[in-house]
Amino acid sequence: ASPFSLLILSFFQHALNSGVRRYHVAPVLCQRAKVAMSHFEPNEYINYEKLEKNINIVRKRLDRPLTLSEKIVYGHLDDPAKQEIERGKTYLRLRPDRVAMQDATAQMAMLQFISSGLPKVAVPSTIHCDHLIEAQSGGEKDLQRAKDINQEVYNFLSTAGAKYGVGFWKPGSGIIHQIILENYSYPGVMLIGTDSHTPNGGGLGGICIGVGGADAVDVMAGIPWELKCPKVIGVKLSGKLSGWTSPKDVILKVAGILTVKGGTGAIIEYHGPGVDSISCTGMATICNMGAEIGATTSIFPYNERMKKYLGKTGRADIAALADEFKQHLVPDSGCQYDQVIEINLSELKPHINGPFTPDLAHPVSDIGAVAEKEGWPVDIRVGLIGSCTNSTVAKQALAHGLKCKSKFTITPGSEQIRATIERDGYAKILREVGGLVLANACGPCIGQWDRKDIKKGEKNTIVTSYNRNFTGRNDANPETHAFVTSPEIVTALSIAGTLKFNPETDYLTAADGKKFKLEAPDADELPKLEFDPGQDTYQYPPKDGSGQHVDVSPTSQRLQLLEPFDKWDGKDLEDMLILIKVKGKCTTDHISAAGPWLKFRGHLDNISNNLLIGAINIENGKANSVRNALTQEFGPVPDTARYYKKMGVKWAVIGDENYGEGSSREHAALEPRHLGGRVIITKSFARIHETNLKKQGLLPLTFADPADYNKIHPVDKLSIVGLKDFAPGKPLKCIIKHPNGSQETIMLNHTFNESQIEWFQAGSALNRMKELQQKSS
Repeated sequence: ASPFSLLILSFFQHALNSGVRRYHVAPVLCQRAKVAMSHFEPNEYINYEKLEKNINIVRKRLDRPLTLSEKIVYGHLDDPAKQEIERGKTYLRLRPDRVAMQDATAQMAMLQFISSGLPKVAVPSTIHCDHLIEAQSGGEKDLQRAKDINQEVYNFLSTAGAKYGVGFWKPGSGIIHQIILENYSYPGVMLIGTDSHTPNGGGLGGICIGVGGADAVDVMAGIPWELKCPKVIGVKLSGKLSGWTSPKDVILKVAGILTVKGGTGAIIEYHGPGVDSISCTGMATICNMGAEIGATTSIFPYNERMKKYLGKTGRADIAALADEFKQHLVPDSGCQYDQVIEINLSELKPHINGPFTPDLAHPVSDIGAVAEKEGWPVDIRVGLIGSCTNSTVAKQALAHGLKCKSKFTITPGSEQIRATIERDGYAKILREVGGLVLANACGPCIGQWDRKDIKKGEKNTIVTSYNRNFTGRNDANPETHAFVTSPEIVTALSIAGTLKFNPETDYLTAADGKKFKLEAPDADELPKLEFDPGQDTYQYPPKDGSGQHVDVSPTSQRLQLLEPFDKWDGKDLEDMLILIKVKGKCTTDHISAAGPWLKFRGHLDNISNNLLIGAINIENGKANSVRNALTQEFGPVPDTARYYKKMGVKWAVIGDENYGEGSSREHAALEPRHLGGRVIITKSFARIHETNLKKQGLLPLTFADPADYNKIHPVDKLSIVGLKDFAPGKPLKCIIKHPNGSQETIMLNHTFNESQIEWFQAGSALNRMKELQQKSS
């Protein structure tokens, strides 16, 4: 290297080490073979040489074979030579390649980035408008209505993207995960996204991780991103998928084995000879639902199925480069996993999971009998699919004069998918069998569904090819029994109209009265022709957005600029009231409901009116009804929290197992902080939510002895002692003061490292970022 190039590298290394990297430097550090990361960023290059260099440094240090997950994660270390590495214990400082944000979470992420004062994002970043489109009448009408209703929000995201260098995918573009798979994920990439199902990109061999908006801001600001060094769970696949068994059944089976928290703190790494029998989009489907078992992410090794998909989506140059570096995109021979699950795909049967939790696994052959025994409705009111590979099943029904007995909806994953299935006639077949094609958006999967066929409180069953089926998730009706299965099984069950139908063995009655059996679906892996790109829905950020104006009205009910949270006063947290002691499952849907509340995702004060309204209060077994300790009256959770804040009283929440599982929404952490909460004490946390709480200056703590959950009563007062000596790995004391004057002490654990303790002391991670900026400038 020349002295000048060494000087340039020294300058950039200094910029990286200073804590804030203001401008993206990948073009300077990229490898000689320049291949763009995407068509939309022709000057941002894949840097496999840096990945290779980091992997070699770490392999030499650890002196052992590496899993694929380790290669990609450690290959993105900020300092591979000095970083302490121990699975499940140390915190890694990482440099992700890019950031993706969906519109519901992008609002708060961009508001936080604006608050940081930085002029431009440091890494390639994108915003995807997929969450704010409500399913009602069908694609075009629903899309136009969403544009009208959400004009203020879309304008904010569009102008903020233009000002700060963020690509903007307009409403109607498609679901963030499908857009990432088609355009941004590639073997070896590290991508973080503000949606819990970001791991979908693992189907193309990338480490794609769901995070909260504050984590995204760190990466967009050029600050090393922290992640607890993941354990690695290996899922060894043998055999071959066939018949009615689909890729979805792999993750439905794994979810039944590991449960909703079994993957917490781990990456799920699929390997073995069975991998090659799964299509690239099938691998993405498996990785997508890995979020439901708490996994940090999921990943498949680079193979010919990925190469074929890259070529079909116009990225053959990336595939050719990946071929050159393939040894770094597959696991080392002899690598060790923390746990291994073995699944023979040849023996795997079609599964259906639910209701009310995605890990309650049943073979499709058993679900009818189980439903009758449990008293679950067997008649299917609606079948909903988020995939369009099911036309072969629908075509068979039409050939015999049948249509769906259940209502049936189809959600294309992207504008490219929509245009392609329209061109190739698949959409026509699905409509003819009774389907309604919805907009290219999340829709009913996230509760954006204006459902009219039942009344709230009416007991009913739906089957979906989605991932998440928590109580009220899809339609806000707590009596809707939602089951998750493959698109093929959803279609077959929708035609039959009942859970008691097993397409592998049971017969249907044709229009002419004759009995017939559906043949197992046999669809093309990829379209025979090239994908039809459809309408152009992407907005490039200008080279210079400094003159762009971002409008946030002070009277807006949808958007609100952020005020910094208060700094820690240096004292212990004494005599806190308990806002609620939660009984049982408490997901981020319970803490910050979606559906109609999505419209307030950019307005912290307004959306805080949904705080914990779905959580069950152990004191009375009710949702959204807690005792006000100052007035002794029962009332809504948000109102009680606001009263405590008005009176200057700090409060805590007591939670059960896996608190905060589900969606990545950081509003579930922002809201309690905004309304005066200081501490969340639980038996255990879901990974993303625990990090989100730390980012906002709250204390997520766990019982050293889970049985101590029973010692705390809603009427008690709590004091957290030892904060002046707050240190990594050092437990904190909690003094419980009972109303009768007695008290007892329990111990609480935490997972804070030194920099996270600084977040707490500064009041939030964003406050700490600003402190570092002021020092560096």
